[in-house]
Amino acid sequence: MITTSSAGPPVAPRSQHMVVCGDDGLARRLAVELDAVCGETVTVVLPSRTDEHGGEIDALHRDPSSGIELLVAARPDEQALRAAGVDGAAALALTYGDDRTNMMAALLARSINPSVRLVIRMYHRERGRHLEQLLDRAVLARRSLPNAPSPGELPVDTSTTVLSDSDTAVPELVAAAALGHGHTLQVAGKVFRGVVRPAGTPPHTADLATLAVFSGTDRHDPLSEDSAETPGTDGTQLLPDTVTSYNSQFTHGRLMLEEVSADRTLEAPSDSGTIGGWLRERVAHLPWKVFVSREMTSVLGLLAAVVALLSLATWATVDGIPLWKAVYLPLLDIFTMGDPATGEPRARKFLQLIAGFTGIAILPLVVAATINATGAFRAASISHPPADDVSDHIVLVGLGKVGTRVLVRLRSAHHRVVAVERDPQARGVAVARELGVPLILEDATGPRALDLARIAQSASLLVLTSDDSANLDIVMAAREANPDVRAVMRLYDDDFAATVSLTLRASYPEALTRSRSVSSLASPAFAAAMMGRHVLGVMPVERGVLLFTSVDVAGHPALEGRSVHEAFARNEWRVLAVGPAGPGTSDRSPTGTLGGGLNLAGGTGFDWRPAHGRVLRAGDRVVLATTRRGLDVLTRESRTAPDTT
Repeated sequence: MITTSSAGPPVAPRSQHMVVCGDDGLARRLAVELDAVCGETVTVVLPSRTDEHGGEIDALHRDPSSGIELLVAARPDEQALRAAGVDGAAALALTYGDDRTNMMAALLARSINPSVRLVIRMYHRERGRHLEQLLDRAVLARRSLPNAPSPGELPVDTSTTVLSDSDTAVPELVAAAALGHGHTLQVAGKVFRGVVRPAGTPPHTADLATLAVFSGTDRHDPLSEDSAETPGTDGTQLLPDTVTSYNSQFTHGRLMLEEVSADRTLEAPSDSGTIGGWLRERVAHLPWKVFVSREMTSVLGLLAAVVALLSLATWATVDGIPLWKAVYLPLLDIFTMGDPATGEPRARKFLQLIAGFTGIAILPLVVAATINATGAFRAASISHPPADDVSDHIVLVGLGKVGTRVLVRLRSAHHRVVAVERDPQARGVAVARELGVPLILEDATGPRALDLARIAQSASLLVLTSDDSANLDIVMAAREANPDVRAVMRLYDDDFAATVSLTLRASYPEALTRSRSVSSLASPAFAAAMMGRHVLGVMPVERGVLLFTSVDVAGHPALEGRSVHEAFARNEWRVLAVGPAGPGTSDRSPTGTLGGGLNLAGGTGFDWRPAHGRVLRAGDRVVLATTRRGLDVLTRESRTAPDTT
């Protein structure tokens, strides 16, 4: 059954709009991102309009200034997709929580509209890769048919992009924990961010380009979700020229693209190549102290006292016996290892009986204490607490799907990490051991885990468990131990995340606290992918938006044969980096955006400080910051360019 959010027939097919189909918060967040940030007209297909997400979308639909429409359908079958206008849509996002539902809808959509740009949420990576290849081959096969449209009649981008919301959330979680802020751009191993420089601030050596200038009141970073207010919008200009950038009229700061020097705490040089280093890595962290526990020392002390008394008695009553033998014989008797003292003096026989009865009483205690210590040793050996002198590290709580990927990303950047996980079978436990990361296998909500992780000496706390309440408890406990720790937590409910962030900032105004849902972190990446493979990232700036794109220079009259300075178009685009296009590279939208990292295909060798006189050639690829109008101009140019694929 299909219904719309208002009376009347189903939504009629429209050209060049976007469709989002889903059943959770990601669909809602994506629709809001496309509408509010990217300015797109969006039809949202949800199973219900009475639940939380459907109600919010319905409210947006009723807003005259919004371009969102709501379509209610139990599942994304052919009737629902056609009613949503997929046959005339520019892009379709499928964000259901079930991979099979997304796959079936993607195949149907490709048959309905072979030219639609598909963005698909998939949890199974390998399955997603195969689906991506299959659907892209369908487009190539259509182009090879005798009656296929000419290249100029086909859309520029009919791609299929498969994304995982957890993958797209990882880079910003890492950036927030390691760098202290999100909204990062990661290209070819480099990290960048947009930062507002107040008026009168001298240029920074890390600044690459001016992205915008503000003429209103500016006291907070307009890019930050933690900002309490934003600059005024009167006269704000995106991608201004040099004269405008330094004009006295714009007295309230400039938005700069800054190259971030990651605040990394590098590990000390390892001596694992030596035998001594190999032994230390494998045995130094083992919990040998369990063998000197109070229980074990009490039992062994009692045994030693009994042996000492029996040894003194034997030495005093048996004539001519050396002292060593006076100790040796009682030990044999206690452990029932000696021969009966049939030919010995009466005192020796009496002491042997006492030693035998003492052994019967004490040996079970010794065995029990040994077994307990061995069990504790085995359990504690799984954990690998950090050294006592570790500091300025990142405490990572939760080694599930997201936590494991965050751990790998942090270690690849050489950050010191201490992991905490309560489930020994969690997927990240083996990864932590392989990477040599200190690991504490305890419940982080308990009283010991954070202390063992040395939270008081840490720089950041990253809490990524699947329990919202537990995440909040952990952060509050960490704040008590270390009020200045940089805390980042993953919460599933968007409203709850916003409330928690505001409350913790009010309680600890000097400390940074970020609480974000995975859907809010992932939605910018899905939005960028829906806009095309050439779109790498989206940055909202007040009421406008900047798009970061990757463009091959060949076939673009506004770029090819021009210098970097001449290729600049005021309020439309600016060249940020120049590099080789390279054979076989593509403008595939990666698994991240400015709100989550991205990896530019063919990104190695990019010059992020190109000389203004450098001439752009056909073999170059450029990274551009563009406005929506600038992107439209570049897209129209590429439609008329010859197809070189």
